[in-house]
Amino acid sequence: MKNVRLKVPATVANLVCGFDILGMAIHEPYDEMELKLLETPEVIIRHTDGFGLPEEPSGNVAGVVLLKIMEHLNLKNGFELIINKRIKPGSGLGSSAASAAGAAVGANELLGNIFTREELVYFAMFGEELASGVKHADNIAPCIYGGITLVKSSDPVDIIPLNAPDLFVTAVHPQIEVKTSDARQILKNKILLKDAIEQWGNIAGLVAGIQKNDSGLIGRSLKDVIIEPVRSILIPKFNEIKEKSMEAGALGGGISGSGPSLFMLSETEKISKDIAEIMQTVYNETGIDSLVYVSKINPSGITVID
Repeated sequence: MKNVRLKVPATVANLVCGFDILGMAIHEPYDEMELKLLETPEVIIRHTDGFGLPEEPSGNVAGVVLLKIMEHLNLKNGFELIINKRIKPGSGLGSSAASAAGAAVGANELLGNIFTREELVYFAMFGEELASGVKHADNIAPCIYGGITLVKSSDPVDIIPLNAPDLFVTAVHPQIEVKTSDARQILKNKILLKDAIEQWGNIAGLVAGIQKNDSGLIGRSLKDVIIEPVRSILIPKFNEIKEKSMEAGALGGGISGSGPSLFMLSETEKISKDIAEIMQTVYNETGIDSLVYVSKINPSGITVID
């Protein structure tokens, strides 16, 4: 295979209480990527999206992934990558993870599918390290595996695919930027034991609810007493949107990744669309432009489209 085209989905990381360990793939938005195998050992990056992202391979999240794969294999071939980003950088919807994961999956396709999915996560984490300073896989894993994933360990990589409940996801991206690196810097270095115990209970309850397809348990477990209280101050109208979404019938939700996007889970498409209208209205009244997406959980993650 000389070239491959990919559809690379957005992801929602943390799922409220599962900081750095839980993530979920959604259908909208998504990036388009085309990867070609070169006969020379070089990496060429081209963006067609207008976001002004670096195209020097060592400074591009997809580029560093390809360089790492070439180094690992002592590869004499290189890659040309064309990226059309539809997941806006700094959105909290896994933009950097999509580039990194797409590069890993595309290279693997061109090389004859020689890597396992966990190995692809390993390579893609080098891209996340460039973007945020930390090798975290909570966006990368669901992007590659699809559905909902649990990152049991990042070193060594240990990914557990979870059940994908038949739920709807509403996500809103207010058009402001919150950098993952900045959002990490404001987090507390120490937490109270009572908060840790409550958080562990919520994470365990959420995973159990997901596996049992128990929407009531999922809703009761979508609570965060550690990260959300700190990060929510970076997001305009966070509390208002969350309260109105819950009143409209949402099971629960919160910050997507490091923000500024928010997400809500619902049992029906009608509730999900009602919440989308609420989100749009709140930000329209505030004068902040926003993009709203209604999606089912994406069970397949990255797909080859050509």
